[in-house]
Amino acid sequence: MNLRVGLIQTRTPATHAAALAHVAPLVREAIAGGAQFVLTPECVNVVQKDRSKLLPALTTLEDDPVVNGLREIAAETGTWIDVGSALVKRADGEKAANRQVVIDPTGAIVATYDKLHMFDVDLPPKDGKPGETARESAAYEPGDRAVVVDTPLARFGLTICYDMRFPALHRALALGGATVLTVPAAFTRPTGEAHWDVLLRARAIETGSFVIAAAQGGFHEDGRGTWGRSIAIGPWGEVIGKLDHDEPGVLLADLDLPAAGKARAAIPVLKNARPFVGP
Repeated sequence: MNLRVGLIQTRTPATHAAALAHVAPLVREAIAGGAQFVLTPECVNVVQKDRSKLLPALTTLEDDPVVNGLREIAAETGTWIDVGSALVKRADGEKAANRQVVIDPTGAIVATYDKLHMFDVDLPPKDGKPGETARESAAYEPGDRAVVVDTPLARFGLTICYDMRFPALHRALALGGATVLTVPAAFTRPTGEAHWDVLLRARAIETGSFVIAAAQGGFHEDGRGTWGRSIAIGPWGEVIGKLDHDEPGVLLADLDLPAAGKARAAIPVLKNARPFVGP
């Protein structure tokens, strides 16, 4: 059984209205190309690194204009759409959530996943300039559960961007029955150039899963630079398709779903792993 997926690469603007106008035509292009499951990048509803501007602009998931616009497209076209992540207000009103949203062909939200791993780092100085400091946890409340979504197309395991550096999450999703792992991202350019392909291929190989990674790309209105290079990878680690640039666009890829079972049978790491005592 083949599954055609559409990976959407965006350069999301700094307002919701502009973001929807940017992503909607790309989603429609993927669907017109035969995509049965469409994945958008991380923070597809708004990119704004100034948190004093970002947080007041966010809405709840139910009121988010981009999510609701994509729900309408899903219902209109009868297509599964995975909003790789929307930045939304949490019900408690304190921090925001970086939330993946899976929409079925009726336009209903059938699953959500809040990003588990926060990118908190203090980098050393370089070339006489102060090192970068990042604190995702200052603005976003991390999730506390792994999510697998069972659909008539396939069973999907949900992750977001920085999650790709944590193999245990992907293993848990595979053990939960996922054969396709989603990795929407807004990856930085230096780490993207160094790590993007190798990390994603490793997650595919070690779980015997398909990995589909839709990315933000290029230089955004707020000055942020993202890597792009959206990619689809097979369970043997082979690259099925890739956008070799950082411009907005659509990647269509056909996944031969039985290949996941064959890879897991050939190298049964999910079965062969043993508990052990730490050092």
